[in-house]
Amino acid sequence: MWVAVDTMSGDAGPEVAVQGALQAVRDHGAKVILVGQESILDALLSRQGGSTESVTIAGARSVVEMTDSPASAVRKNPDASVSVAARLVKEGRAVGMFSPGNTGATMAAALFFLGRISGVDRPGIALPLPREDGGVCLLLDGGANVDCKPGWLVQFAIMGEIYAREILGLTNPRVALLSNGEEPGKGNAAVVSAYERLARLPMNFTGNVEGRDIYGGERSADVVVCDGFVGNIVLKATEGLAESMFKLIRDNIAQSPLASAGALLLKPTFQGVKRRLDYAEYGGAPLLGVAHPCIIGHGRSNATAFKNAIRVVLDYGRKDVNHRIADSIRRFG
Repeated sequence: MWVAVDTMSGDAGPEVAVQGALQAVRDHGAKVILVGQESILDALLSRQGGSTESVTIAGARSVVEMTDSPASAVRKNPDASVSVAARLVKEGRAVGMFSPGNTGATMAAALFFLGRISGVDRPGIALPLPREDGGVCLLLDGGANVDCKPGWLVQFAIMGEIYAREILGLTNPRVALLSNGEEPGKGNAAVVSAYERLARLPMNFTGNVEGRDIYGGERSADVVVCDGFVGNIVLKATEGLAESMFKLIRDNIAQSPLASAGALLLKPTFQGVKRRLDYAEYGGAPLLGVAHPCIIGHGRSNATAFKNAIRVVLDYGRKDVNHRIADSIRRFG
């Protein structure tokens, strides 16, 4: 199983992509197709001693920038790295793809080249968010669909539940709807209707949860479903809060010699917390509902994120997650 990796679209450039790919080869037995400018990738591979048996290069002449219009960029620029990666998957040369670039462009390329799983109305982005108990809350949709019909929310729940079981290794994932109250009647019309349908499905549906329950507590769930408008706001608010909290801690420590001395003793603790909150540990967010594995990475993806994303694509393909999704959507979606 080969994995197509868009090396040109991330903020850190292709060097971290090559580093992550070689780590995935070493740690997970992966085979990786690096998609990007061949001369640059050749030089990086030579410098880092990459194995030609497990890492190959597919040329791409350009890249979709963060400021580009996603759909038109993919249509007008077939040689962009994200388009070439998706085309490799379509042609059967790779089992799946990873791109840390323009999220809209990755979605557009995946839909254009890979298509949707039979029966899926709209693919959704599944965001892995860390919980206080050390677990992960899978939030979807994370931004692919701003206005959602009740049936789409039901399909997000079905796809998220399968992903949580097969990839996150949870035996009986708890599935919930994100709303403005715990009671069954709370939420907008789409949430209320989706609640009624989810309550009848053979899954561990625990009802509504509020925003505070995403990160832990008695009502925390493994899969939390919402529309993409709400999900993207939750993501950005979470990132902003985490960055602000760490900055506040650093600023306050710097103001006191005693606090600075104490911080040295607590450094391993701070590092452990930072690891728990690090998006790189999860590789990226799967685009659930497209016909082949597609992982969307953070623009600031480092080598660890690339390595873990490649691992997730391999797990996704080996466990035939999309076949399970198609079967469940056909029966319950």
